This record gives sequence, C-alpha cells and structure tokens, in this order.
Amino acid sequence: MILLRRLLGDVLRRQRQRQGRTLREVSSSARVSLGYLSEVERGQKEASSELLSAICDALDVRMSELMREVSDDLALAELAESAAAVPSGPVHAPVRPMLNAVSVTGVPPERVTIKAPAEAVDVVAA
Repeated sequence: MILLRRLLGDVLRRQRQRQGRTLREVSSSARVSLGYLSEVERGQKEASSELLSAICDALDVRMSELMREVSDDLALAELAESAAAVPSGPVHAPVRPMLNAVSVTGVPPERVTIKAPAEAVDVVAA
C-alpha cells in the first residue's frame, strides 16, 4: 500500500537535504517542534496544510513544487506496484501531459532506477 504521508515526508527530507540544512534549522524556522518535523519526514505523522505551508516557507519552496514532486513520486510508486502485480505485458502509467509516457515490462520494482528532476521523470530498467 502506498502511503501519501510517507511520500510527502520523503520529498520534504530531500528538499531539506538538498539545501544542506538540519532538522533543527528547519524546525526552528518553521516554528515546528523538531520531533514533530522528524515524524512528518519519516511518514509517521500526517501534516496539516498549515504545517506544510510553514515548512515550505522555511525551506523557501513553493507548496505547488512540493506537491508536484510528491505527485511524480506517487505516479512512479503506482507504476512499480502495478508492474509487481502484473509481471507480464507492458504497464502504462497515467501521467500528466508534462511527463513522458512510461512503460515497464516484467521488471521487478526493486530493479527500477528512478531519475526524477523537477520537470521530467524517467524510469530506467537496471
């Protein structure tokens, strides 16, 4: 099962780490407890829209950019889940017009490498 809170936490952590910032720095700037921010990043807590807004402000990231990255990760997770459920035949992911169509045939999800810059998503079989 794909958990949205886990995907959201992963994206928040990546954004923070790209900036070379610590949990303490971001939690202080967002006025969120360090423990709570850590739980959000680990996908253990659901973040409210107010909390997400404060974290995005602290990271200087637009919420729409954050949600776009979460959406891309969700599409890839769904694709990997579909590929695991149906080992034969191509699986086509429903994607937004800005993304290229993706097709995976009989590739176990643990063998898929994901390259996901902000504007494009490529799935490459290893």
